[in-house]
Amino acid sequence: MILHLYFARRFLRIFLGLLAVFLMMSMLIDVVEHLRRLSSNDVSFAQVLHLVLLNAPQGIYQILPLILILATVALFLGLARSSELVVVRAAGRSALRSLLSPIFVAFLIGLITVGMVNPIVASTSKRYADMLERFRSGGVDVVSVSREGLWLRQGDGDGQTVIRAARSNPQATELFDVTMIEYAGTGGPERRIEADWAKLIDGAWELRNARIWPLKEGLNPEAQVQALQRVEVPSTLTEARIRDTFGDPSAIPIWELPTYIRLLTEAGFSARRHAVWYQMELARPIFLIAMVLIAAAFTMRHVRFGKTGVAVLSAIMLGFALYYIRNFAQILGESGQISVMLAAWAPPVASLLLALGLLLHMEDG
Repeated sequence: MILHLYFARRFLRIFLGLLAVFLMMSMLIDVVEHLRRLSSNDVSFAQVLHLVLLNAPQGIYQILPLILILATVALFLGLARSSELVVVRAAGRSALRSLLSPIFVAFLIGLITVGMVNPIVASTSKRYADMLERFRSGGVDVVSVSREGLWLRQGDGDGQTVIRAARSNPQATELFDVTMIEYAGTGGPERRIEADWAKLIDGAWELRNARIWPLKEGLNPEAQVQALQRVEVPSTLTEARIRDTFGDPSAIPIWELPTYIRLLTEAGFSARRHAVWYQMELARPIFLIAMVLIAAAFTMRHVRFGKTGVAVLSAIMLGFALYYIRNFAQILGESGQISVMLAAWAPPVASLLLALGLLLHMEDG
C-alpha cells in the first residue's frame, strides 16, 4: 500500500508540474496571437489577458491526453534511472501491479475532468467566444434552444435584435411563427415584428406576412401597426455563424447535454453531433487510462537496455495516432457513417486493449 501511494503521489506531482508548464506556454502563445489578431481593434492589454485566461482551460482540456503520456514517460524514466523499478521487480512485484497507482490516478483525473472541469471549460469557452466577437464586431450573436422554441440574438454597436421562433429547419435558416424585438443602442425597445415565416438571406431576414408595432415612447403601438406581405430586416447572422454557435457541443456543460439533446430532438434538429460528444466525454477516463498504459509499455524498462529516445518517441507517436483515430471516429459518427456508440466508445476501448497487448508482450509480468 505504501508503494502504491508513493507511485501515485509521484505521478500526480509530475502531472501537475507538466500541466503548469503547458498552461504557461499556451498562455504565452495565446497572448502573442491575440495581440496580433486584435491589433486593429481598440483592445487593451488587460482585455487581451482576460481573453487568454478564458481560452486557457479549453486549450489544456484538448491536450490532456498528451500531458498524461508525458507524465507517464517522466515517471517511469525516473524510476528506471534510480533503479527503483529493478528493486520493485526483485521484490516480486509484477509490472502490471506497479501500474495500478498511475492507472487509478489517471482514472480520477478523467472523472474530475469530465465531472468538474468540463462545465468550467464550457462556461469559459462560451464567454471567450462572446467577448472575442464583441471586440471584433461590437455585438454578440447567440443561438439557443428551450421549451419555448428557438431563440436567437443578433446585433452590433447600433443595437440588438432578439428573435424567437416556434420551430425551424435543421439549419435554423428558415423560421416559423417568428417574433422579433429590436432594441436601440441605448437599450430601449424600438419595434416588435411578428411573421409567419422568415428566411435568412444575404445580410437580412426575409419575412412573409409580417406585422410591425413601433415601441418608441409616446406612440400607440396598436394605432401605428403595419401589415406587410414581405419585409426585410437587416441581420449580422450567417448560416456559418448559426452552425458554429448552435452546433458546438463543447460549449454546453456535460450535465446539461442530455436535456439539450432532448430539446433539440423535440424542436426538429439533428442532435447527433451533441450525442457523439456526450458519449465521448463519458468515455474520456478510459481513453486517458489507455494513454498511460501506452506510455508505460514503452518506458517500463531499464535504461541500460538503450534506445530510450526511440522508446519515448514511439510512445508519443502512438499516442498521437490513437488521438487522431479518436477524432476521425468522431467525424464519422457526426456524419452518420457509423453509430454514435461505436464512434464514441470503440477508439478508447481499442486503445486500452492495444496497450494491454503491448504490455503483455513486452513484460514478463
